[in-house]
Amino acid sequence: MVEILIAGFLLLMLLGVPVAFALAMAAFAAVIIGGQYPLVVVVKEMFTGLDSFPLLAVPFFILAAEIMSAGAISIMLLRFASQFVGHLRGGLGYTNVLTSTLFAGISGSALADAAGPGAMMVRMMEKSGYSRAYAGALTIATAVVGPIIPPSITMIIYALQDRNVSVGSLFMAGILPGLLISAMMAGVNWWVSRRRGYRSDDPRPPVAQMIRNTLAASPALFLVVLIVGGIRGGVFTPTEASVIAVAYAIIVSAVVYRGFAFRDLWGAFWRAGIMSVAVLMILAAARAFAWVLIIEGVPQAMADAVIAMNLSPIAFLLMVNLLLLVFGMFMDPLPGVMILVPILAPIAHSLGIAADHFAIIVIVNLTFGLITPPVGGLIFVVASATHQRPSDLIRELPPFFIAALLVLLILTFVPGLSTWLPALSGFSHG
Repeated sequence: MVEILIAGFLLLMLLGVPVAFALAMAAFAAVIIGGQYPLVVVVKEMFTGLDSFPLLAVPFFILAAEIMSAGAISIMLLRFASQFVGHLRGGLGYTNVLTSTLFAGISGSALADAAGPGAMMVRMMEKSGYSRAYAGALTIATAVVGPIIPPSITMIIYALQDRNVSVGSLFMAGILPGLLISAMMAGVNWWVSRRRGYRSDDPRPPVAQMIRNTLAASPALFLVVLIVGGIRGGVFTPTEASVIAVAYAIIVSAVVYRGFAFRDLWGAFWRAGIMSVAVLMILAAARAFAWVLIIEGVPQAMADAVIAMNLSPIAFLLMVNLLLLVFGMFMDPLPGVMILVPILAPIAHSLGIAADHFAIIVIVNLTFGLITPPVGGLIFVVASATHQRPSDLIRELPPFFIAALLVLLILTFVPGLSTWLPALSGFSHG
């Protein structure tokens, strides 16, 4: 059955079948041809994959991001970020990085970051003399912090696959790695801006204007404090936090910033519904796919093989990095988490690797897959939003690939970046 499952999935992916359908069809084919189990088991597993209360957080966080993206929040965050770095050499590039970092704390989605404020930044950078392809590539690279800095849909899905972590601990674990990613991408912008002479003619705004910009952006920025602080303080669960995020997003966008009318809710609901259905279809299909692997003993066989190799924790993590980098080139993060975490996480725990540390390595690895061809979801989103050819964007990405590899090495060898904040916040997962 495993041979049929893997071969069928790879064939369907090569034919361009969407990931959700490729996963489900491969699982159905494996069960039909294998003839060992009734076909209804696959359907049951797909429904089981969605039968989880924490999964309710996914559509609500998506809806909150849609509401806040549709309002004036992107502009407020852009002004807030620009006042600190816009006057520097390559200032609009730094503004791009900082805006994506701030918006990551609102959306939880890399694609939302790229399609919203990211596309806006590309147009601004091009008008200021930056190469449009470079501006697009920088937007692609910086958008990966969306699923790393809380809130994060990917982290919610990961916590459902590994009982050794919680959503709250992963939210805290992602903060420092997310900031590290932003710092590395800012470093690439510094290098490129010096080589190409990207300068800024914008003066630093006066202190009074900076105070006004900060106050204007504060309601949007407070959402991060509300979500993380509420979960950490035990005021509400991550699922409840997602509902509160929607209510807060409506109030801030419609009442505070007045850039979002209540008649716009229908459009936000529609877009969030379409995206939520796509995500949930992938999760259901990935659950059926993973069930076939588990029932055939693949996770246990892999665990036995790795244990027999007598690898050190660092050697295992380096091997996982290589595996996930290749895997992420062809698979989106969500199905990657659903399929690989039940296999790899038990091995990591048996080697004494901290659960939050391993989770961050997996999530960051698979998220970087969004910027690597041939699948590279962020590449095609930015290409579509900014009317560019994907090949032009890919040519500008190699320096960002190098920065991504450095981030992975630092996270691998410095586990404290992933474990310090969860421990400091009172989460005991090791």
